[in-house]
Amino acid sequence: MSFSLLGLDISWLRSSQASCSFVFRTSYRKLAVSLALSLLCGTALAYTPELEQQLNERVLLIPAVSGIHNVELQTTIFSPPGEGPFPLVVMNHGKERGNPHRQKRDRFLNLSREFVKRGYAVMIPMRTGFAESTGTYADYGCDMGSNGQLQANDLQSVLEYASRQPWIDAERIVVAGQSYGGLATMAFGTRNFPGVRGLINFAGGLRIDGGNCHWRASLVHALADYGRRSKVPSLWFYGENDSYFGHEIAFKMHDAYVRAGGKASLIAYGSFKQDAHAMVGSRYGVQVWWPETEKFLQQIGMPTQQVLALDDGPALPPTDYAVLENVEAVPFLHESGRAGYRTFLTKSFPRAFAVAPNGVWSWAEEGDDPAQRVLANCEAASKQACQLYALDDYVVWNESAPVIADSEQATTLAEEARGSGTGIN
Repeated sequence: MSFSLLGLDISWLRSSQASCSFVFRTSYRKLAVSLALSLLCGTALAYTPELEQQLNERVLLIPAVSGIHNVELQTTIFSPPGEGPFPLVVMNHGKERGNPHRQKRDRFLNLSREFVKRGYAVMIPMRTGFAESTGTYADYGCDMGSNGQLQANDLQSVLEYASRQPWIDAERIVVAGQSYGGLATMAFGTRNFPGVRGLINFAGGLRIDGGNCHWRASLVHALADYGRRSKVPSLWFYGENDSYFGHEIAFKMHDAYVRAGGKASLIAYGSFKQDAHAMVGSRYGVQVWWPETEKFLQQIGMPTQQVLALDDGPALPPTDYAVLENVEAVPFLHESGRAGYRTFLTKSFPRAFAVAPNGVWSWAEEGDDPAQRVLANCEAASKQACQLYALDDYVVWNESAPVIADSEQATTLAEEARGSGTGIN
């Protein structure tokens, strides 16, 4: 994700799922300054997703050991109905810039749905120092091999915990990860943990820009070491327009891994949206990774048949209120809000735009359920009900044209918003 606010370049801000949302009141420029400063200071937003009932989502703390300290790892679990035992997928997150404790709980909803409806349980642990896991994040600087193994220590604790649960089939386990979580996954493969039949690496790696860190060479060396020590088959996905790890470094890592004796199949696919690094977090990414993953699962003796029908929820139908590109038709907005809607029209699918009667507006793109996220953020800022105006490429608003909020009220709301801490999520 790359954008600027009032000329402040904050293109460094990235997310492991390439998800973002904005909430603005109608006095755009004043709030934009506050928003930019909150971004630069790493301010977190208040958005908390509702638990996904269809997937039996729950969050618990798994005990682990980090160095000489006992820690607890905030872990999201999805599972089919029933008592199991279920085959297991452990999915591992990447690392965003900034304080790891400010990183939100990863859910990987699109991936989780695909596995749950095929009878799997899914566990997504936040590693030491991330989100609400306890402890302090640490690393070994430019030593990528040791970095991966340090993160794999947490995976070891999670798998040991999972293998003791009666609802887990400890003989049928797949470990997967994205970005830094992909590197951790490949490091964990060297431990040849009982019951782990396969590894899935989504754009795995870690980069350190600036200084004297030759991170590319360090990654290649790390993967060669992992390949020498792992007996577990693996499937790798790297996209052509990955802003972190494109095809050139992916081929080098894969070649080093295989030459050292590792078992790996590399899927070097083409460009995906604006940045392939976020592919696995997108609902459209399923079309890229599932067909090859299905073949891989069949090869390692894991189930692939759908056993559970999941309702994606009532999709709002398009209405004839206005054509999507008609900026002037969006209710309640002043010019700053219409500028925000124009920005929304440039964003990737899935995306959503919401508005409140008092002039608050919000847009969100990509990530887990942008429609739910945009409504939650809009209502947190507006203190009243918001309504979706548009989804993806169509308008869903179904009311007659309302009265636009008056400018005096909008100014008051904007002043309140400056201190609210709302903005990007």
